[in-house]
Amino acid sequence: MSEVRRFGVAGLAGAARRGRRQRGLVIAAIDETGQEKVGGATAEVKRQYMGCAGRVANGISTVHVSLVREKTGHLLIGARQWIPREHIEDPVTSLVTGLPLDLQFRTKGQLARDICADCYAGGLAFDFACGDEVYGGCTQLREFFEDNGQAYVLRVASNFMITLAPGTKVTCAEAVRRLLEDTRRWEVRSAGTGSKGERWYAWAWIATGSPRHHLLVRRHLKTGKLAFHYCYVPEGQPLTKTRLIRAAGLRWRVEEDFRLGKDCLGLDQCQARLYTAILRHIVLVMAALAICAVTAAQLKDRTDTQPPPPVTADQAPPGPGMIPLTVPEIKRLLASALTRPRPRGHTMHWFTWRRRHQARSRWYHQRARLNREYALAS
Repeated sequence: MSEVRRFGVAGLAGAARRGRRQRGLVIAAIDETGQEKVGGATAEVKRQYMGCAGRVANGISTVHVSLVREKTGHLLIGARQWIPREHIEDPVTSLVTGLPLDLQFRTKGQLARDICADCYAGGLAFDFACGDEVYGGCTQLREFFEDNGQAYVLRVASNFMITLAPGTKVTCAEAVRRLLEDTRRWEVRSAGTGSKGERWYAWAWIATGSPRHHLLVRRHLKTGKLAFHYCYVPEGQPLTKTRLIRAAGLRWRVEEDFRLGKDCLGLDQCQARLYTAILRHIVLVMAALAICAVTAAQLKDRTDTQPPPPVTADQAPPGPGMIPLTVPEIKRLLASALTRPRPRGHTMHWFTWRRRHQARSRWYHQRARLNREYALAS
């Protein structure tokens, strides 16, 4: 896994230098993904909530860390399997599923800490670490980041307690009710560019009793739903709302890595049962994803022929051009070179058609969004 990490880090860094994007943020995005399983003979299998199924189901779960380079690319660089405590403490289950003899139970937050420690040991540095509520609620993980001088933007639950001033502790939801009733305190900003244009939200920034800790609140413009981010920036590093919003908006790239790994490379199609065999499957998928992601990042500027985004809602459509090479397209090109030959020009015809069609759809989506008024929901 360390070899995959070194290859991915060097590849994305080279692509950033080539495209003159070295100033973009470098993010460690933490999240877990799962795979449904039938029966109980597989290592780490347990009934739990599976995000891939949207319900409680029998399955396995793995914690991943994704390296995200802003405006360059992203890929998975670390993974740890979550093993239920009862599997480790049961000698029969431990022996049958091939668990290591010295394996100890670790929570998902502790597994994320172990992955980040491996990254630091390999000389890798991040501008921010980002994760959802599972990791924002882990005190040990937050303390680990602060001890290592690592800035973070971690999602937390609405009942997460913050200290506004000495002796004044409130939940995140209560802090919003007290301090952010006035809509003028909210600012509409983009959380980053998606395939359909800018992702607009309303943002507010609340200071705490610590000068290094802040609460960043995101509000959906239509539904008014709130998302809370507990932030830490060590002394000597720039602290601005814009920088925190950019970091929070990059966390979702790990979800895209999961989607690409599952749809294109079979991350959730492992049929092995033993602990080591599952880990080997994960590493092979990570290696394949790293190859495709680095290739896409290095060819991004040379293969992007999209027209400029529209500026008015009645603008006439220009020539569509083509989107840059993506991980799925690179995977298809590699697969076509290894499979039975197709009719002459077949692969390149559909390769060009898909990229042109996506470029045209992206332009029309961006134009349609110009008609929307982004007002703050009450």
